Amino acid sequence: MGLFGKKASSTSPDSGSEQSVTLGDGSSVTVSKVVDCLGDSCPRPQLMTRKAVSVAEPEAVISILIDNPTSMEAIPPMCSEIGAIHLDTLKEDRGWRVIIKKAL
Repeated sequence: MGLFGKKASSTSPDSGSEQSVTLGDGSSVTVSKVVDCLGDSCPRPQLMTRKAVSVAEPEAVISILIDNPTSMEAIPPMCSEIGAIHLDTLKEDRGWRVIIKKAL
């Protein structure tokens, strides 16, 4: 059981999981990792985001799936602390998709 228990694996593997996401400005990015935080409350989404960025390659795009409004608001401002750039936050059926990119 991991920190805070609950999910066995909340991140998808890097290989074979790439998907394209269209941002609000119409540009498209290829996501190399998805962090599934649906159903999780603070601070788990922030911790999982921090972990995903720490192991990602430079310039990797990470998609965080969140349904907790507090976590959705907390992740973009923390990007500068963890070496990432906030690209966009997209509203989805079950919550939000926060798209970030690991800085060089």
